[in-house]
Amino acid sequence: MNRALILLAVAGPVVSAQTPCEQLQSLKLPDTTITKVTTVPAGAFVNPAPPPAPQLDAIDPPPPPPAATPAPQMLPAYCRLLATLKPSPDSDIKIEVWLPLGAAWNGKYEAVGGGGWAGVISYTALANAVEEGYATSSTDTGHEGGNARFAVGHPEKIVDFSYRAVHEMTVKAKAVITAFYGRGPRLSYWNGCSTGGRQGLMEAQRYPEDFDAIIAGAPANFQTHLHAFDIVLQTAVRQFGSAVPPAKVTLLGKAVLDACDAADGIKDGFLNNPRKCNFDYGSLLCKGAEADGCLTAAQVDSVKKAHGPLMNAKGALVYPGYAMGSEGTWRLLSAANGPAPTALSLGSYREVLHQDPNWDWRTFDVNKDVAALDEKHGYINAVNPDLSQFKARGGKLITYHGWNDTGISPENSINYRESVLAKMGPEQDNWYRLFMVPGMGHCQGGPGPNQFNLMGAMERWRESGVAPESIVAEHVANNKVDMTRPLCPYPQVATYKGVGSTNDAANFSCKAP
Repeated sequence: MNRALILLAVAGPVVSAQTPCEQLQSLKLPDTTITKVTTVPAGAFVNPAPPPAPQLDAIDPPPPPPAATPAPQMLPAYCRLLATLKPSPDSDIKIEVWLPLGAAWNGKYEAVGGGGWAGVISYTALANAVEEGYATSSTDTGHEGGNARFAVGHPEKIVDFSYRAVHEMTVKAKAVITAFYGRGPRLSYWNGCSTGGRQGLMEAQRYPEDFDAIIAGAPANFQTHLHAFDIVLQTAVRQFGSAVPPAKVTLLGKAVLDACDAADGIKDGFLNNPRKCNFDYGSLLCKGAEADGCLTAAQVDSVKKAHGPLMNAKGALVYPGYAMGSEGTWRLLSAANGPAPTALSLGSYREVLHQDPNWDWRTFDVNKDVAALDEKHGYINAVNPDLSQFKARGGKLITYHGWNDTGISPENSINYRESVLAKMGPEQDNWYRLFMVPGMGHCQGGPGPNQFNLMGAMERWRESGVAPESIVAEHVANNKVDMTRPLCPYPQVATYKGVGSTNDAANFSCKAP
């Protein structure tokens, strides 16, 4: 029996017609307190949360501001429900469920993911889903604030953040949808990037019946190892003489593009296949004293560490490094990033493992600490390659990753896909595809084609059986599309046909590298 129906059986009979929004206030669900229900009239979207503070832990550079004030986002009228879930005595999971009124609902459900350590409701993603007609939901994963301080002394909250909050939100949201519309969603989709990507893969692994299709972008699914890589790299560049100032980062980025950009047949300011770039670090090594136009041996070593991979004492991979071609956007090698590694990365070891806000990050041991965290809290990671249950029920999975991502290594997404193929067999393209996005940063931005409609591609695949052989992506500058390119299912690469504009996707085809 569907769990949503079980919940409603507890709460009372399912109504046969849409329930007025405010009457949802009296809906009874296990471990749930509905705190507010209100009807939001049709009109311009107004974000309920204040503008976020600057993300000091961000690795990728922020996207440039729009050249002009964008038109307001117009939403249909919807019912907004706020609730608190307590599946454990120490849980305090906030969720919101937004329900388009009447005919505005497309009959489907789209849950949206978070980023970093979460701690907030993803209002912009909720608005995007409602605009497209979806009933939708988001969770703060059980705490407030975008850091790991919640983890100290609260093991149940670590479980909530890791996987329980998203699953409980999904179960409760489906129950609310069924109560409100008189029927459940005919299809359920997940859409998230970064931590949202990890959450999507976690759902496919732990709760394969929650979603019919999952879009998981730049997944932080190997979080404990990702943060170990960050700490090792950010510690290294804080050693005397190892930092690479911004001007030299620019120099490095230009040198790599000069060496490798044209190798794919076109010179466009980014690498379509960074794995084909074999840059000679020695070409930038200072011949004598340090100068503006060269890198010292210590700075070259920092660059090599950033490209990785990070290995442990046994020679096993801990985490892959950043891709060639992304160097021009690097900020993590600069001493201007502060005296310590970012709180985003330290959180896994300082608060989660050591349970000590004053833990000295200089004592981090990649061999001991990673193994200890994996043993105690390895459930944070979503690395199980066995997705057979998700596949068996008709699930579809799209993962995507920007090659210029310097927040989460793009090679990590390739590694996870290869682990699935090793476990389940090499022929899995009928339900699982990975799209590598040339020139895109972390979930967005960058010089490459970074805007694309994955939900549309996923809907056609899941609902009509039309697999995405390629996805047209756009690059926008000054509010105008100045380039289109096809995104290809990995390992295929967009290849120029040799005729026509290199800014037109029609002049490219997807081919094996």
